[in-house]
Amino acid sequence: MPPELPILFRSAEFVAINKPHGLLVHRSPMAADASEFAVQLLRDQLGQRVYPVHRLDRKTGGVLLFALDVATNAAMQTQFMNGQVDKTYVALVRGHTPDALTIDYPLRRDEADGKPGPLQDAVTHLKTIAQTEVPIAHGKHATSRYSLVELTPETGRMHQLRRHTAHIMHPIIGDRPHGCNKQNKLFLEQFAMNTMLLHARKLRFNHPVSGEEIQIEASIQAEFARMMHTLFATPDSLLT
Repeated sequence: MPPELPILFRSAEFVAINKPHGLLVHRSPMAADASEFAVQLLRDQLGQRVYPVHRLDRKTGGVLLFALDVATNAAMQTQFMNGQVDKTYVALVRGHTPDALTIDYPLRRDEADGKPGPLQDAVTHLKTIAQTEVPIAHGKHATSRYSLVELTPETGRMHQLRRHTAHIMHPIIGDRPHGCNKQNKLFLEQFAMNTMLLHARKLRFNHPVSGEEIQIEASIQAEFARMMHTLFATPDSLLT
């Protein structure tokens, strides 16, 4: 049997898990190689139907929220579409990022037939948590620089955080195809690491019936934690 998914929050209307990196939320024709999906695993674990009210990329770990009934699912889908849900991510990116930055860069949606679709507004706020420089030569540089950043999206476009960080030349480590292949190769060769280091850390919303504020937080997972301890002098104090 597959291991149980880690449950972060549960009520009569909701359940939230800390989705592992590499796990699809649901079946997709774009990932025919996958045989396990969060929806089915959680349904079997709880013994009831579950409804994902938002999505996380397959490669992204962290807070994933499900509704436990159709009405709650519809209400939360509306909140997500209207930008009423606060989402906070952390990522490890290449280079030293500025202390704070708003990335206001429209992204083009891909249509179902694969042709480029219209441009959509896309805004992400970046805040640098920590920076590091490690004695690993890379290209013409004698050292390698990285930043741990907090990313807060205002909009929810496909691969928005991955595309926005690539746009400012600070791609997320482990990302393909938007990341840096040379850095991904370096992490694979130096650290045997090929996980995308993007983590959905917090989700905050108001209960659609009671109005109560609900905040759910997920700790980083094993590979992200291992890289934090490898690259930063005081890793445990950075995400408290």
